[in-house]
Amino acid sequence: MANLGTPDAPQTREVRRYLAEFLSDPRIIELPRWLWKILLHGVILRVRPAKSAEAYRSVWSETEGSPLLSISVKQRDALQQELQKRFGHNVVVALGMRYGTPSIDSALSELEQHNVRRLLVLPMYPQYSGTTTASIFDSVTKRLQRTRWLPEFRFINEYIDEQKYIEALAESVRQSWQNNGRGELLITSYHGIPKRYVTNGDPYHCQCHKTTRLLRDALGLSKDQVKVVFQSRVGKEPWLQPYCDETMKQLPDNGHKSIDIMCPGFSADCLETIEEIDEENREYFEHAGGEKFTYIPCLNDNPAIIDTLADLVVRHARGWPEIEAPTVDRSQEFADRGRRAQELRKAEPANT
Repeated sequence: MANLGTPDAPQTREVRRYLAEFLSDPRIIELPRWLWKILLHGVILRVRPAKSAEAYRSVWSETEGSPLLSISVKQRDALQQELQKRFGHNVVVALGMRYGTPSIDSALSELEQHNVRRLLVLPMYPQYSGTTTASIFDSVTKRLQRTRWLPEFRFINEYIDEQKYIEALAESVRQSWQNNGRGELLITSYHGIPKRYVTNGDPYHCQCHKTTRLLRDALGLSKDQVKVVFQSRVGKEPWLQPYCDETMKQLPDNGHKSIDIMCPGFSADCLETIEEIDEENREYFEHAGGEKFTYIPCLNDNPAIIDTLADLVVRHARGWPEIEAPTVDRSQEFADRGRRAQELRKAEPANT
């Protein structure tokens, strides 16, 4: 199970280290490397870490730390428990973050310690983008290039239109309406990417709109009752529009004084949902004259989404004996193979 990642602590030094890894990924910033290195190390990493650290401190928990990491751990544990209910103890779920810790490298090492011979990678991004899902693929395959005995390997690209995923989103909206009342407009906010990435072939924009359309249908809403926006843009080049922050500033003047907003592209609440949406964009909306702003949390470790992910894993693992005949425990067989290989190596005469 893989997600974006988080700094180790909400302090400038740790955030700088995290941002350096994140922003050095060529999947994230598609600029000539020499130019981007000058901008990154000469400007961005000198200015942005302190500001970002302040934002992280606003969402950090004294007991659980990073919300993204703490929720991801709960998701991992819940998914493993659900899969073991279905298939026994042949299934091991490891958590790896694309940036920061626990890393994808450490997750794969953990699976190797369990003698895992069939590997399924589940990026926790419902919608595919080269900036997210493909970057996880890069990291996993780079690590596997250093692995002598490769496991059988499968990779899940997206789950934008899984019926249970859509229904889980719809139910979270219904629950919010029941608890907080219903706003005049439902906003679905997705993380933005530069517009030219989509022009160059990234399907992300289309997939975001598909998820929202399916959600709208599940709720029985009309087109004018739901609006898609994109958040978190940086730099001066055009990103996917409409922009979330500008929309929040305009909605009250357009007659929408009461809104519900959710982030279907985020599998877990994090800095971008808690601080950026529920704090920063709430402030934009209310300052512009908005009266009621209701943030609907991510699905997090809701049992409905865990059940969805378990179904997804099962479908993508079809054909593997451990799935088709889950009562057959082959973990000891794989462990014995490893032990015999070690014994053979020890028995070999030393090179002369």
